[in-house]
Amino acid sequence: MRITLESDYALRILTALALHNDKVDAKTLSDETHVTQRFTLKILHKLVQGDFVKSYKGVQGGYVLNASPKDITLKDIIELIDGPIAISRCLETSETCALNPDKTACIYHHIFDTISLDVARKLQGITIYDVLN
Repeated sequence: MRITLESDYALRILTALALHNDKVDAKTLSDETHVTQRFTLKILHKLVQGDFVKSYKGVQGGYVLNASPKDITLKDIIELIDGPIAISRCLETSETCALNPDKTACIYHHIFDTISLDVARKLQGITIYDVLN
């Protein structure tokens, strides 16, 4: 499993937002996180859609966290951006196994599923607050 650059950037953007006590504009977030402004806006849109960030329009607009940093886990954000955590594509429901159409009979499916669940549990146990501290 590889966490995409977009998830990495989303975590950076959320961390930057958590460090501010007030609204922050996209340009400032872009500058602070070294993410292009265009990509910052794309990620912010997803974070707003996921209800982790609130946006304010207008001249005095900007972005703020919509939840406490203690309530935002790394798993939540990675899954928002990249989808369910799975170390193998065979764990995705749309994929069929070339070796065994019955995924439940495949030993590798069980091994990869267990590892994916362990990774997901670890990521669920780390919050933005933890990262800041």
